[in-house]
Amino acid sequence: MKDNSVLNFHPLTPERWADFETLFGPHGAYGGCWCMWFRLRQAEFEAGQGEDNRLAMKAIVESGQPTGILAYIHDQAVGWCALAPRQDYSRLARSRNLAPVDDQPVWSVVCFYVKKGYRRQGLTVALLKEAIKFARHQGATILEGYPVDKDSTPDPYAYHGLVSAFRKAGFVEAARRSPLRPIMRYILEDE
Repeated sequence: MKDNSVLNFHPLTPERWADFETLFGPHGAYGGCWCMWFRLRQAEFEAGQGEDNRLAMKAIVESGQPTGILAYIHDQAVGWCALAPRQDYSRLARSRNLAPVDDQPVWSVVCFYVKKGYRRQGLTVALLKEAIKFARHQGATILEGYPVDKDSTPDPYAYHGLVSAFRKAGFVEAARRSPLRPIMRYILEDE
């Protein structure tokens, strides 16, 4: 963002659910996802696209589990970063390319959504820097992300984030099992 002084960040809580719904719009960001893609098996995700995924995410938020942070400009939510302990994302457990680097407990950044009109202004980097603070406050010692290493990715397919944004936020590559999907890490305990 050109002027980070206007940005505020808040964890997604039941009190902020309406802001999340407004940001994601009637279609749940992309294709009825509601940020459930990493949390479900493919068949479950597809069966729940739309309303069922929305209700599933709402239940997780209402349970008090960490789900991510919202970025605000004034009182309007304009960005989202999903992060939680890696074990909360069952799809990661089944991925060969994104298999654990080691046996260390990590938190994972799995998804971003930035409102149209606010994209390509550095909001992802700002969200990552806030994710570092949030994860540290939750007791995490390692924060991981799984961005795409291709800066020309169309917006709808950049929901994992881009390697360049992770590098700007201080993440370093920890592993790469596919040409375009490295595992990036930020070590929190060193600070």
